[in-house]
Amino acid sequence: MSNPTPPIQPLVPSYKIRILSDEKLDQFRSGTFQILEKTGFKCPLERALKIYAENGAQVDFENQIVKLSEDVIMKALSTVPRYYTMGGRKEAFDLDLSRPVTFEATDGTGTKTIDYKTRELRSSIKDDVAKSARIADYLSSISFYWPMVSAQDHPIAPSLHELEASFNNTLKHVQTPTIVEEITTRHAIEMARVVAGSEERLINSPPLSLLICTIAPLAMDEGAMDAALVAAEAEIPVGFMSMPNTGSTAPATIAGTIVLGDAEIISAIVLIQMAYPGAPVYYSHMPGMTHPRTGAYYGLDSYVYAIGVELAHMWGVPTLAGSFGSGAQSLGWEFGSGGGRASMLCALCGGETGSGMGLLRGSTLLVPEALVLDAELYHAVRADLAELDTSPDYMALDVIDAVGPRGHFLRERHTREYFRKFDFSEVMYVPAKDGEYRDVLEVAREKTDWILENHNPEPLSDAQQKELRKIVKAAEKELSGEG
Repeated sequence: MSNPTPPIQPLVPSYKIRILSDEKLDQFRSGTFQILEKTGFKCPLERALKIYAENGAQVDFENQIVKLSEDVIMKALSTVPRYYTMGGRKEAFDLDLSRPVTFEATDGTGTKTIDYKTRELRSSIKDDVAKSARIADYLSSISFYWPMVSAQDHPIAPSLHELEASFNNTLKHVQTPTIVEEITTRHAIEMARVVAGSEERLINSPPLSLLICTIAPLAMDEGAMDAALVAAEAEIPVGFMSMPNTGSTAPATIAGTIVLGDAEIISAIVLIQMAYPGAPVYYSHMPGMTHPRTGAYYGLDSYVYAIGVELAHMWGVPTLAGSFGSGAQSLGWEFGSGGGRASMLCALCGGETGSGMGLLRGSTLLVPEALVLDAELYHAVRADLAELDTSPDYMALDVIDAVGPRGHFLRERHTREYFRKFDFSEVMYVPAKDGEYRDVLEVAREKTDWILENHNPEPLSDAQQKELRKIVKAAEKELSGEG
């Protein structure tokens, strides 16, 4: 039996901020122009090299190096759509990127999970993708879904199994960072067509988008860029994420890391617009740092991710911001300390979308209750961003006058009415029998279990489910060489 998916509650900032001045934005723009024209970047995909060359780029086919002049870059970027709609399975869950809000997604795709029942650490499987999709479907903080972990029990076409599990367990838009080759992209588009139900809806409100990573410094992946071109031809939104690490795959300065990543993203977006002008794309800058003592990945300060939002808008492109995500090893102080800061800054800078909710250990570990806990941080940020209502009923001057000095407001009808308008946490400050408060982790685990036991989103039709299984089997056959 299915039950309704609660409405999405995006972040709605009542005010805006700027981090970079116009002068600094100009410096970054000039830096990217210089990198792409003077240094260039490596693109190993022959098809892409030809597209670049046919559109005015300087291409060294032997060494696979491409250089782009400012004029060539700006001509290509002139066709980028500033806004479009990322479709849900139902229209109520469509994400209109022209709205002045920020839509948040889960994190993905981890390789380990704490088992939902036994609490033992193990490798992730397809059922974990399905379970986390159901939890994400229930949480109003989640606007769209990344497959949170990998389907390692399906070694052939795991990304398509993740997509099938996602489409079957949420009504929300699905964005995948693991469809990174031409074969799986073709099949993923067919799956999206089945879910959309019509060619018109597939084009106008696609239920699927792809995320492709560049390779720092200044390189592209052959298969991934082939996948991006296939998606763009079908008008499926495709984004490009740069993840340079300060001190190893980027200069040992924040500004150098930022401009390097910006150049990588722009080089890829330019290719898509050269090949398919007007194709929906998005920009995602998520740099990190190499810890000088250990060599491990180390997250940068929140403002760096908000700068990525401002750079995307400078180029006229919507963005996927790095707004959650945790390198914490467990659900302790470290996990809770950073979750909301980047989300708030990216929303204040106007980010259209963001991701990173629900995983630990640098986006590798799924702990079932982590998504519920991140949702608590999200709603705290949402409250901080909301506009303060100063209308007469909310200013309550008449009530203050009626109660007077040393009176009490608990007995007032106004108090009963307006207390009901507050959103109180179901996880924090939950009373215990001894008069204290219950442990937050324990309550979050109980809520996670309750969601899995009680929330079953509206399923796809039997015919749609059958068709998705058929597409996945066909892809497995093709990838295994049997086709």
